[in-house]
Amino acid sequence: MLSEKEYIRQPPGRIIFTKHNRSESEPQQVHISLAGNNYMRVTWITDDHKVPSTVEYGTAPGQYKTAARGEQTSYTYFFYSSGKIHHVKIGPLEPATTYYYRCGGVGPEFSFKMPPSTFPIEFVVVGDLGQTEWTNSTLKHVESKDYDVFLLPGDLSYADSQQPLWDSFGRLVEPIASRRPWMVTEGNHEIEIFPIIYPHGFKAYNARWLMPYTESESESNLYYSFDVAGGSIHIIMLGSYTEFDSDSAQYKWLLQDLAKIDRRTTPWVFVLLHAPWYNTNTAHQGEGESMRKAMEELLYGARVDVVFAGHVHAYERFTRIYDNEAESCGPVYVTIGDGGNREGLAMSYKEPASPLSMFRQASFGHGRLRVLNHTHAHWSWHRNNETNSVVADEVWLESLSASSTCMGQQPSSLKDEL
Repeated sequence: MLSEKEYIRQPPGRIIFTKHNRSESEPQQVHISLAGNNYMRVTWITDDHKVPSTVEYGTAPGQYKTAARGEQTSYTYFFYSSGKIHHVKIGPLEPATTYYYRCGGVGPEFSFKMPPSTFPIEFVVVGDLGQTEWTNSTLKHVESKDYDVFLLPGDLSYADSQQPLWDSFGRLVEPIASRRPWMVTEGNHEIEIFPIIYPHGFKAYNARWLMPYTESESESNLYYSFDVAGGSIHIIMLGSYTEFDSDSAQYKWLLQDLAKIDRRTTPWVFVLLHAPWYNTNTAHQGEGESMRKAMEELLYGARVDVVFAGHVHAYERFTRIYDNEAESCGPVYVTIGDGGNREGLAMSYKEPASPLSMFRQASFGHGRLRVLNHTHAHWSWHRNNETNSVVADEVWLESLSASSTCMGQQPSSLKDEL
């Protein structure tokens, strides 16, 4: 495995520290996430610990006909003490409907649009986001065109134990994360373990970015699943940095989650994780291999359509693969760890290029997955070119559920297991 020093990075962007410019009682770092069928979770932080964990909302500006109360938490990390972190689940909500809301009874009004219950639906996919000038560029490109759900396969703030950077990140993404649901999974920069004192890690991540793990019957915020488009799409968020072998809680949960999927009513299945299972960049070679060996057969047997990863600070799209060989019934693998991290890009690729790798390039950017109907979706990767966003790679995808060959030839051992 190559060390960090053995491959060349493009210069990273300057870190942007976003300041707090509201009162102690006003909400900051507002973001939303899907929380079960027709529900949304609103999360925000206040410096004032007396502010109630309530959200008022309605379908017209300034007219809040409904209110919900939630829960709150806070945490300490060495000498740092967080503000009061509020989590409020609101709903049931109508699909494709804009809601206006206010947090804690004070401060500015926010709004979001619920994802549609039918096709088409569009996802933005961005990994390794950070909070640099490149991050700002990526987010501006993301916002230049509408979408329904934001997916992030790990490495959010790059706080790396510097807790004020979590607050800065929350303020940076608030204008975007408060208006479309952000569904995230953890990366290595979320671990923040300190021996003896904080041995289990993920303290800030779990407190700040609560995902619908209980709604998907998971035991951990580090892996979960959710449905969109009226149940026609199932998305699984896996944890690269928690146990994943066959004896682990995550593995057993994944077995149960996959077994519930009926591809006649859920034609699309996507998976997100952080450390890629397939990678021809010289950075982070082999770091996802043990997880691939543990779980790849499950995803292949379930006919997962696409697996998205981050970690490698570059873009790469593979053909359909199973066990290191081209396989028409395997998932398409995409690495998209190029959101705007502070470490720069991973510029060096292994040569000659693998025939499994369809497109690879080290540039900051974002991806868009537009699912048109039960059978077809369009994937595009938008490269950052300073002020412009350029479509550098695109491909049409056909759901494996539409293939009688793939759906009729699932490995017998997996049929028994699933």
